[in-house]
Amino acid sequence: MTSDTQTTREQLSELLRDEPATASTLATELHISTNDVHQHIEHIAQTLTAKNNQTLLVVPPVCKECGFNEFQKKVARPSRCPQCRCERVEEPSYTIETTSPQ
Repeated sequence: MTSDTQTTREQLSELLRDEPATASTLATELHISTNDVHQHIEHIAQTLTAKNNQTLLVVPPVCKECGFNEFQKKVARPSRCPQCRCERVEEPSYTIETTSPQ
């Protein structure tokens, strides 16, 4: 549940702690563009690395045609597969995981 007093990044972080989501799902939920979501997610990932107990996990995009999943930029959705040139590429999904301190 997001609040109107939270920043967009705080709302995104809260949603990603609840369950994994794609950029398009988050964009719809927060009424912003998917490009804005990608920018916020990149910033959230950098911020979380400064904290010891949280990590942004990314399920990389996957080509629906050939199964290729070694995309160079894993945060944004690629326009097509570099291996088979198919445009049917799944969106990456994101979640924030809390890890126990070592």
